[in-house]
Amino acid sequence: MDSEPGKSSTSPEAELQRTVTLSGVELSSFLGHREQLLTELEAAHPGVSFLVRGEVLTIRGEVHAVRAAEEVVRETLELARRSGSVSETDVRSISRMVREGNGPRAAVTLSEPILTVRGSAVRPQTQGQRDYVDAIEQNTVVFGIGPAGTGKTYLAMAKAVQALQRREVSKIVLTRPAVEAGERLGYLPGSLEEKIDPYLRPLFDAVGSMMDQDLVPRLLANGTIEVAPLAYMRGRTLNEAFIVLDEAQNTTPEQMKMFLTRLGYGSKMVVTGDLTQVDLPSKLSGLRVVSRILRNVEDIHFQELTADDIVRHSLVGRIVDAYAAFDEEQHRERLSDERRD
Repeated sequence: MDSEPGKSSTSPEAELQRTVTLSGVELSSFLGHREQLLTELEAAHPGVSFLVRGEVLTIRGEVHAVRAAEEVVRETLELARRSGSVSETDVRSISRMVREGNGPRAAVTLSEPILTVRGSAVRPQTQGQRDYVDAIEQNTVVFGIGPAGTGKTYLAMAKAVQALQRREVSKIVLTRPAVEAGERLGYLPGSLEEKIDPYLRPLFDAVGSMMDQDLVPRLLANGTIEVAPLAYMRGRTLNEAFIVLDEAQNTTPEQMKMFLTRLGYGSKMVVTGDLTQVDLPSKLSGLRVVSRILRNVEDIHFQELTADDIVRHSLVGRIVDAYAAFDEEQHRERLSDERRD
């Protein structure tokens, strides 16, 4: 790669031009449809222009902004060389890491795959997701708490499949609470299995997307992969298993305690949930309670994911932030009303 300072038509101190040679990657794949990668770079760096001619990318703008943009481009290029592809989400993640001073390790952080599925690598796409994956590797029990789209469940599933492939565990157990397990579920037509299927379908779909389609039914049939409602965990001890509890915000404190005490020898647990989406009709969320009880227990880790870790459409992050601000405002108003009363 080459990089040379340029001259501005106004003041050399005010503007800077740099060039980066885009070698070692397939340009059309790297830049994306209609050079969408450049569009994302421009959105992440207002006031900086990006121009590609052949294999040379020219970056021009205010000095400090150009230097930051160049670092983002270099890390994005390195990520493409390491992983084979990049996305607009990668650009946003790397831009954020550069702003936070973590730019020099961005490509390494984001490029290490958990596993490869049909030629595509499953890997963390933000620093928060990398910290979450590392925490799962290093701890027996991990709580992944954050809004929708942060990859909590998907990455936990990937680590479960990886552990099974490495023979670190002998089975995967996936579970979630059926919130409507009272009267309303009983009114639904069909057998119990048909009634609970909508609650468990997302777990089936997630694990199915990470393994050979022909293999999954066999693993389900022989019990190597088990997908069941949380109520089915009572009275069991799960040894040599990778256990994922999804939608944990909808557990009661009693259910959470029951689940955590199922942990057996050689097992690992990941609990995921979003405290802004509690659907319990009246009781306190077990996920909220457990974070106060077990926060300082050794070998248990709580990973907080935020809107910065959302890897869906960029608008989703802004929606989550807007709702968080609204909830905070509502909370302040309630406190103010209580003081007046």
